Amino acid sequence: GNCSVVKPSAYSPATSAIIVKIIRKYFDEGFIAVVEGGRQANQELLEQKFDYIFFTGSVNVGKLVMSAAAKNLTPLTLELGGKSPCIVDRDANLKIAARRIVWGKCLNAGQTCVAPDYLLVHEEVKSQLLEYMKGEITTFYGPHPCKNRDFPKIINQKHFERLISLMDNSKIFTGGDYDEDTLKISPTILDKVSWDDPVMQEEIFGPIMPVLDFDDISQVIQAVNRRPKPLALYLFTTSKQTEKTVVESISFGGGCINDTIVHLATSYMPFGGVGESGMGGYHGSWSFDTFSHKKSILKKSNFIDIKLRYPPYENKINLLKKVL
Repeated sequence: GNCSVVKPSAYSPATSAIIVKIIRKYFDEGFIAVVEGGRQANQELLEQKFDYIFFTGSVNVGKLVMSAAAKNLTPLTLELGGKSPCIVDRDANLKIAARRIVWGKCLNAGQTCVAPDYLLVHEEVKSQLLEYMKGEITTFYGPHPCKNRDFPKIINQKHFERLISLMDNSKIFTGGDYDEDTLKISPTILDKVSWDDPVMQEEIFGPIMPVLDFDDISQVIQAVNRRPKPLALYLFTTSKQTEKTVVESISFGGGCINDTIVHLATSYMPFGGVGESGMGGYHGSWSFDTFSHKKSILKKSNFIDIKLRYPPYENKINLLKKVL
């Protein structure tokens, strides 16, 4: 197998401590080592020559990692992120769509790289879908999600403040409350959002769902294709033709039809991004392929050595022509 150096995020020190405890208990450091720390530790690691680098994180940091890897021509996999669209057409099962979208958006308070980032919903069913989503939020987390122990907090103060700044009070359909002491933000739906709003300029990575509407699926395809390729895309529809059109017309890492998130839970498909959302794929057998080099070897017999391939070739050309 491969020897590894594991570098957890400095943003989650408690999780990092558990990773250190488990790995040091069961593996000799010569086989798997864990390095903790912040930017300085990251920089020092990237100056080393590795056989392979696997990075999960933001697009901006991914570019730095790739630049550092290029100095040693080190191959790498980048699992980044971006703004993953969730599309709901007018023929979708709205109750199921609402439940699965809210679940996917609120999983870890939206702090997953494949969270549905924003909602594109057909104008004929938008009002009904939003009401269903509002109801599902209450069903999942009660009338006061910030007080619900099952609803996670934002990872740190910096990102808490960033998320608060993205909430336009005039566009809040439901939610919008938060607790500065616990760093919790209630699941929030923003309606009547435009593509130019601040919340549409960066990956949200939190429990805020901006909503835009459309009247034809071609508008969705054009809008999504004008932006960087997303890590995930989710489509809710009962039309096989719509499925085919969207999947074939938009480039994205992976996704689901009539669900969210769960495509990365299977070991029977590779998971990974494309374009600015990353490169390379893993999960299941693809993970072994990612961290393996296929060394091609041909072993030749010594009993037969056809001299036709060796020079001089003057008298062999005509023979070759006859054979071919």
